[in-house]
Amino acid sequence: MLTVSEVLVFFTVSLLFIQFLKLQWMRRQFPPGPTPYPFFGNLLQMNFKIHHEHLKKMAKIHGNICTLWLSNTPAVVLQGFQAVKEGLTACAEDVAGRPINKIFQVLTHGNGVMFSNGHLWKQQRRFGIATMRKMGVGKKDQDYLLQKEAAHLVEYLQKTKGKPLDPTMPVVHTVSNVIFSLILGHRFSRDDENFHRLIESFDTMAAFLNSVSFFMYELSPWLAGHFLPSVKKLKSCSEFIKTVIAKELESHKGKRKLVEDRDFIDYYLDEIDKTKGDANATYNEVNLIQSVSDLFIAGTETTATTLLWALLYMVIYPDIQEKVQKELDAVVGCSHVFCYEDRKKLPYTNAVIHEIQRYSNILLIALPRLSVKDTELLGYHIPKNTIVLANIDSVLADPGKWETPDQFNPDHFLDQDGNFVNREAFLPFALGHRVCMGELLARMELFIVFSTLLQAFKFTLPEGVKVVNTKFVFGSTMKPPPYQLCAIPR
Repeated sequence: MLTVSEVLVFFTVSLLFIQFLKLQWMRRQFPPGPTPYPFFGNLLQMNFKIHHEHLKKMAKIHGNICTLWLSNTPAVVLQGFQAVKEGLTACAEDVAGRPINKIFQVLTHGNGVMFSNGHLWKQQRRFGIATMRKMGVGKKDQDYLLQKEAAHLVEYLQKTKGKPLDPTMPVVHTVSNVIFSLILGHRFSRDDENFHRLIESFDTMAAFLNSVSFFMYELSPWLAGHFLPSVKKLKSCSEFIKTVIAKELESHKGKRKLVEDRDFIDYYLDEIDKTKGDANATYNEVNLIQSVSDLFIAGTETTATTLLWALLYMVIYPDIQEKVQKELDAVVGCSHVFCYEDRKKLPYTNAVIHEIQRYSNILLIALPRLSVKDTELLGYHIPKNTIVLANIDSVLADPGKWETPDQFNPDHFLDQDGNFVNREAFLPFALGHRVCMGELLARMELFIVFSTLLQAFKFTLPEGVKVVNTKFVFGSTMKPPPYQLCAIPR
């Protein structure tokens, strides 16, 4: 006679074996990839992280389109410039969805612009892009806001009188106030408690999205929600951000600007009023709050992280820093107020900024896409509702597209005569229908803030520091490790 425990073991093993066979049958309809196992898929082999080093090994074995299994869910991975370009643009409409991950559903309920789909996403994105244009993004009007924030940063750094400092909070304060001013119509002071809590909340949410906790939640929401402190903190941060936005919304209702200095919330409230009674309209306060939250996180995290890498590279490569400053001095002088158009007459500075973005590569993997219908990618049939991941790291370091992919080399963006050249494999903002809607604002910020800082200061390592750690801190964005520098007025 079998004991109860023996029967349970037999059934458990049988179920696992059946699940294993089922996975092997399912994987036949997808591009090749590592063998998935019951319950975990490939998560155990990946150490519960989608890391570019794992993906590089996969590409060597299985090719530039392969399949990872996140538990029982297949994710098709595109690697290298050609695969990413063709995969995201040949049938761009087919892969313009966003996966309905369990944690995204809890945080956003499918609202807003970053993790929404279908008609709602198209309408919210179209409105967001049109409104940014109305507010002057890409025009000289918007240069003034960026110049003002860059000047505040210069003023702060001057007060340090060349003493060592961690540039993280000053840089984050500058970048976040750009997006706050555009969306809320005002900036936060450096000492504001809400500002610090907002930044901490952005960091927490960004760090969660490619972490062990994220995948644990996807495997078992109930267990993770009850026993992982990181999940509770994530939900708390999300609620805090929405509470701050809701208060701003109420304030705007009472004193909405109708003509000058209008911000994103003013325009959105107008759209709610205009489309009342329209059954196809998705403009409401819930989508407003979620869209603003999406813009906050996306608009702060990526640009601030890139600028922190920029300053780190300048102290590591003082010869490149000096060359930038010589160009600035020769072309625009020491008291010039930068505008975005200046990039056209500063080719070396522009090349260095692009190389910082390429080499730092802060988004190793672009936000996941979803096939919204059966489609074909690089000769493989991809069923509807399949996750598609673009490995941006493999594009920005593709040896077939870059002369020295593993070196920091501004010459990647210069021709033989020293003129700036665009490169087709420069895709830090991804591409296709889900390309970053804040790309132009980010480009403007990087150029104006970086040029202003290099004009005003020489950045050096603190006295006695010889070696700098450049190994990124892994997360949904790859931050530099904490470091200190000295901003010495020029």
